[in-house]
Order: sequence, then structure tokens, then C-alpha cells
Amino acid sequence: MTSRDTARVAQEKLASLGDDAVVISLVADEALMALILSADAAGATAALAGHAFVVKDNIDVAGCRTTAGCPSYGHVATQSATVVERLVAAGAVPVAKTNLDQFATGLVGTRSPYGTPQNPYDPSLVPGGSSSGSAVAVAAGAVSFALGTDTAGSGRVPAALCGIVGYKPTRGWLSNSGVVPAVRSMDCVSVFAPTVDLAWAVAVAAGGYDAGDPMSRRAPVTPRATARRAGVMSAEDLERCGVIPEIVAGYADACAALADLGVELHDIDIEPFLTMGRLLYGGPTVAERYAAVGEFVASDPPGLDPTVREIILEATVWSAVDAYRNDYELRSAQRYVDETFATVDVLVTPTVPRWPTIAEVCAAPRATNTSLGTFTTFTNLADLCAIAVPLGEPCAGGTRPPMSVSLHAPAWCDEMLVATAKRLAGSDGPATLPREWLTLAVAGAHLKGQPLEWQLVDRGGIWLGTTTTSATYQLHALAATEPPKPGLVRAANGSAIEVDLWGLSPTAFGDFVQQVPAPLCIGSVELADGRSTSGFLCEPRALEGAVDITHLGGWRRYLAEHRAQQQQVQQ
Repeated sequence: MTSRDTARVAQEKLASLGDDAVVISLVADEALMALILSADAAGATAALAGHAFVVKDNIDVAGCRTTAGCPSYGHVATQSATVVERLVAAGAVPVAKTNLDQFATGLVGTRSPYGTPQNPYDPSLVPGGSSSGSAVAVAAGAVSFALGTDTAGSGRVPAALCGIVGYKPTRGWLSNSGVVPAVRSMDCVSVFAPTVDLAWAVAVAAGGYDAGDPMSRRAPVTPRATARRAGVMSAEDLERCGVIPEIVAGYADACAALADLGVELHDIDIEPFLTMGRLLYGGPTVAERYAAVGEFVASDPPGLDPTVREIILEATVWSAVDAYRNDYELRSAQRYVDETFATVDVLVTPTVPRWPTIAEVCAAPRATNTSLGTFTTFTNLADLCAIAVPLGEPCAGGTRPPMSVSLHAPAWCDEMLVATAKRLAGSDGPATLPREWLTLAVAGAHLKGQPLEWQLVDRGGIWLGTTTTSATYQLHALAATEPPKPGLVRAANGSAIEVDLWGLSPTAFGDFVQQVPAPLCIGSVELADGRSTSGFLCEPRALEGAVDITHLGGWRRYLAEHRAQQQQVQQ
């Protein structure tokens, strides 16, 4: 199908859901055509070509009204949010703006004047919030994926209650430019998808440093691996947190599945994490919500949700002294978090402790909301990334969603987190490239964990793993390069050299190749398995003054030995 056909079918599916509370507005014809043209410009082989998606209505889409769930707050965006622009550049088309708990304040999905989207398993259950409409649209199969936001769990709680994947990347990886802030220093754009693979592909396409967002951060280089050690909760802690028996049983199954995969399970004390989570809304941190929209809410415009209004206006009671005291307590809790992740790679929790009904929310709106955030509110305060994954069949004869488990890991360990989630969900293995993407072999500063890896990551590159060339190459440490680089040359008396393989879209590949400085160049590299791929090579003229390091078998080994020699000299 063409992008136009994909968008039309998706909008028809959304219209046929029989639930007017999922979508606040469809992307209208003129704005939609402009977006389709931009997506088509990426080409049929782009990473997300052929995908339609919806956008939580606190994220701007050019030509569309952004309401943040409050009609009187609405404005027409003249430019799309950075994440939307990047997804369109990857070939995907946004087709609608979705409902949310007003001003992204809530985890229940019921705090909106546009209504409550229906839970796909049982209409008496809440859909979860605040990204309610985005989660329901994906669960219903109306779109391929959706964007939400996640400050306290809004990208994971709805995923758990709707039976889909909810991925909250490291804070600052996905830009917040063009996003109505909730708690600005803690906000994250999140991804809803039916699979871990698609959620990751969307995040890779949307992620990257944005100089226009003061909260954006450059990703450091981190090695890809899966978790070897997981922190798990005790039965006593689960009971104390109010986790219902069905979810306790599902959690035990998930932990057993990790153990079967060879992951070591370590009991951890969850209380310091929960203490940190309670500080997000039980202390002066909530004052950031007032900084975002407090003056507007204080003017008492029409269409305000009473619970949202109450929460935001309460923020004025906190003082600067309270904020400092809160910071001291956070730092104390963070010490334990850091110590925990020195002994485990991931923390495993249920995503939600139970499946509350709309009636429960009506009876106790704030208490029910707080309960839903038990295992999610600490994540951004602790600077963790997290993913919620549904496991097994729907519960209670199909009237409840599947058990959802959440994995948490330190900032910038996203790739390890996702790789572990894929194993748990049964989709382990190396990344598969979108159709027509190109493979690039790198042998030096662009290796995983090396200084120039970011040049591939920022172009949406997908790391495919490590291998070696055929035994017909020499590797030389080049003279006077910054950062230090090797030169790979073909030679009859060569050896197998370690290389990393990356996947790039044709557009990204072309852009990258244009930036390769002489005497390096891109040519055909033969791999150990007989395949040929594009890769870094070096012009022979650059070998004058270079050191032959072929016998070491690769750049990483050379760097390790060079560091060891320097340490010996210093001693």
C-alpha cells in the first residue's frame, strides 16, 4: 500500500472502533497530505515505511490542534515535535491525536473531558493512563504503534492494562521539543507497540540528541548484551505492595522463565525504590506540574478535570526548603539504587499490582491512581529506563489482560534492557534489518563502545553484532588521528580482523559515507563466512608511519594492550 492508503485504512479502523473516547482528533486532510509527502520522501525502503501511528495529544503534530486533554488549552501546532518529525522522516505517518488524562496527570485514563477509552479486555476496567488513547489504539490493531509520554508510568501502566508493550527509554534520549510538559525534568516520550522489536525500532528512529531541547542528553557508548543478573522481589514484598494473587503467580512464572534463560536471580529490597517513587507526587516534586501549566489551571478555565485541578494547585503549598529536603531524601534513596545495580543488571517487577475498575476509581480516585504507580513512579527519579512486556495468555478467561512484567535498568542500558525483554518474550536473536537496508562493517572508532559510535546511532543505525573478516586483511594503527583510528587493508599475508556490523537505511548510509574523511574510505569487505559487505578500508598511502597491529586481531585488543603498557610506564 502507499502511505496514503496506509493512513486512510488506519483512520477508518480508528473510526470503526465504536469508542469515541480513544481519539481526540484525526489528522485533517491538508495536514495529513503534507505528512504523507514527507514520509514518502523517505522512500519505500525507509525503516518505518508503511506504518501508521497515533500521537498522544500533548505532543505536537504540524497542522493539528494540541489540547493536552483540555479543550480550552488547545492550540494549532505550526511544527511537529522532534520525535514526530524523525518518525515521519523514517517513513511513518501520524494519523490521529489520542486521548489522555488531562495534562498527563494520572495513571488511570479516566481524567479527561473527552471521556474514558474502553479497556479492550473488559469495559469495566480502567484503560490506564495517562496515555490511554494511544495504548487502546495499538491494542485494537488500528495502528502499528503509538507515542505516549511517561513521567510516572504513563507509558507502562496503560500497556499493562491493554496487553501490549510499553517502552520508556532513558530520559533525554527521545526529545521533548514540542511536548506539553508535565514534570519537565522527568518527562519522557514513550512507545506503545505490539512487540518488543517494533518498540525498539520506533525508539531508534525517533531517538537522538536534540540541541533544541535543554533536557536532551547525548547517549554515551555502552556495550550491548543481555542481562546476566536480575533483582527480584520477595513474596513478602509483593504481598505488602498489594499485588493480587493472579499477578503474583504470573510474576513467579516470569522470574522462572528468566532463570531458565540462565539469568541469576537475586532478592532485593524494593522499599528504597518505593520510597523514591512516593516522593514524585508526595512531595515538592509535584510543584513542577504547577511550573508547567499551573497559572493556566489557576485561572479556572472551562473543561478542567476536578482531580487534575486539585493535584496541580496543591503544588503551591511546598517551599524551597521542602524542595531541598526532598532532594536530600532522593539522594539517599539513589545511593541504594546505585548499589543495587552494581550487583544486578535489571530489576524485575510486576508492571501493576492489580487491574482496577472504573467504579474503584470513582470511589477513590487518588488512592487507586497511587496504587497503579507502585512499580513505575520511581523510574525517572532514579534515572532508569524500563519496558513493560505482556507474557502468556489473557487472564481470567480473557476478561483480564495478560500478566505484564516490567524490566528496569540504569540510564543508557536501553539496548541491554530490550535484548533481555526480547529473550523473555521469546524473540531473542540479533536485530533484523528493515527491507533494503545496508550493512556496514567497522573496525575502529565506530565499533560498539568506541568514541564515534554515536555517528551511527544518531543516524538510526542498528547494531547487528561482532564478527571477523576473512583471513586476508591487515590492520594498522594510523599516525596522528584524533580520535585514534586504525586502517584496514587487504593483503595476501593477512589475518582475520574483528569488525562490528551495523545496519543503516539507504539515506543514512549515503549521508554517513559522505562524511568519511580520507585516507579512510568505504569499500567491499569480505567476512569470515564468505559474505561481502560495505566497510571501512584505508588507502595504502596512509600506512607511512603506521604501526602494524594485525597480530592482535582487532582494534579493541590493541587499545587494551596499549592501555596496559601506559599503566606499566606510569608505575
